[in-house]
Amino acid sequence: MDPEDPGRGADGRDRGRPGQGTTPDATPTDAAQPTPTPPDLPPDAAQPTPRPPDLPTDAARPEAAPPSPAPAPEAAGPAGNGDQDRADGAPGTAVPLLSLRGAAKSFGAVHAIVDASIDLYGGEVHALVGENGAGKSTLVKILAGVHRPDSGQLLVNGTPTVLHGPAAAQDAGIAVIYQEPTLFPDLTAAENIFMGRQPLRRGRRIDARRMRAQARALFERLGVRLDPGRICRGLSIADQQIIEIAKALSLEARIIVMDEPTAALSAAEVARLFDVAATLRASGAAVLFISHRLEEVFEICQRVTVMRDGRQVLSRKLAGLTADDLVRAMVGRQLDDRAADGHHTPGDVVLRVERLTREGVFTDVSFDVRAGEIVAFAGLVGSGRSEVARAIFGIDHYDAGSVTVRGRPLRGSSPTGAMAAGVGFVPEDRRQQGLVMDMSVQQNMALASLGRLRRAGIISSKSERNFAADWALRLRIKFGRLTDPVSQLSGGNQQKVVLAKWLGRQPSLLIVDEPTRGIDIATKAEVHRLLSQLAGNGVAILMISSELPEVLRVGDRILVMREGRLVAEYPHSEASEETIMSAATGQLQGQAR
Repeated sequence: MDPEDPGRGADGRDRGRPGQGTTPDATPTDAAQPTPTPPDLPPDAAQPTPRPPDLPTDAARPEAAPPSPAPAPEAAGPAGNGDQDRADGAPGTAVPLLSLRGAAKSFGAVHAIVDASIDLYGGEVHALVGENGAGKSTLVKILAGVHRPDSGQLLVNGTPTVLHGPAAAQDAGIAVIYQEPTLFPDLTAAENIFMGRQPLRRGRRIDARRMRAQARALFERLGVRLDPGRICRGLSIADQQIIEIAKALSLEARIIVMDEPTAALSAAEVARLFDVAATLRASGAAVLFISHRLEEVFEICQRVTVMRDGRQVLSRKLAGLTADDLVRAMVGRQLDDRAADGHHTPGDVVLRVERLTREGVFTDVSFDVRAGEIVAFAGLVGSGRSEVARAIFGIDHYDAGSVTVRGRPLRGSSPTGAMAAGVGFVPEDRRQQGLVMDMSVQQNMALASLGRLRRAGIISSKSERNFAADWALRLRIKFGRLTDPVSQLSGGNQQKVVLAKWLGRQPSLLIVDEPTRGIDIATKAEVHRLLSQLAGNGVAILMISSELPEVLRVGDRILVMREGRLVAEYPHSEASEETIMSAATGQLQGQAR
């Protein structure tokens, strides 16, 4: 049975920050379903309320569980443990800067969060982890003042607080860096940072020079070189994220919420961000860090809260925990890496790229991809990986070289020609380039296959719905109704919709750029399994990823780019994080082509 449409407000729309439209959310229609409590959690893990068994894993339309009574805050998190449960050496007082206790939020019949409790102490970086749909983003929006909880209590500096909107959250000293950049594309970086807070000179005119100087100082604090006067349209995801971080830092907030801030950053940029977080922690600020990268959680955080099914299931210091402990708490089971025999014997060459060159972007790039093979492109952000993929698909032109698919040249730098040749392309930025956010789930799935669904020049809504329902079942996409806007899905399910759009065309070559950016561990494992299955069925796959564990787990061959050149190639058996990073940073020349 389909759940009712999730309410977003009086008019049914999501409430974003002022002037910025909607913001990404763990969609209510994707509220996670009850699962058994994971076994063998650490002894001081908070115990969730007992729940009924799992729904079938391939259910495309999950029913949300009714709310259960919230446990007492003392049993659920660090607030009840007192000062002795603080991270060792963490500055601050025993009173949390922010406490959210027993919060619940429903959208119609869907319970996005059932029992959310978290305490943020000054001088700590606190991790919030869980699968997509576990309620993390809804919790973030409560802290941001976008949503008001149906029940529960929020305390800031020990004082009960009601946030009537994003402006109230900012006044309370809360700043949020969202997972997806939400910038005004036609304004400069400095204008985006200080929107609504521009420095003024006489006559109440904006002091553009002082605004740019202040923005430049923020960028220097972050250790990045970015022109404050640069228009934001066309900036990379990494640069957009840096602007969002600078915007939050400019507020000098005491409570900083970072929602997947490292998803599109290079290793060097991540290190700089961690330095900034350490500075904030030393100054006594509380940082809430949301990430699906568990190695980052253990590197930067002192405490962790795990959410599942809209509930807190674990909250304690990270000391003594392992990644397996967190995974079991998040998904209720142990996830296996790709099997050692999952790498397939490649067949005939499907894609051949010879001496591809685009002036000032990449130079003399040559490689091939065979049927049944996953070739992973590695390298730092800005190395030219995505630009090569866009040129192959025909989005960007190239100045020299050739691209052939199954022995036939692709001419004219045309995506239409590439699609006709059997090429599919999953872009890096799913919201801006992969989906039409105002269109429905089924319309987005059918976009690349309209020619096959058209009868006598008319696209039948029934055939479109049947097409979408089939792929939703195959990819285990969670949704309310196929006619709901795709913007209501969580990030992981949006990514599955993009994959379904291209898989519906049955491509012989699939190019996937950052296929698991910003999605949870369980969904990431499903995407990896899907890519392996496609390769096993003879599809040639070119994958671009900034996550080295993903590159090593999925890739049959790894190609490394640096400064627009292909500098090394490694078979799976000979690749390691050290060799890939050494080649990407110019310290080691591998089997250079």
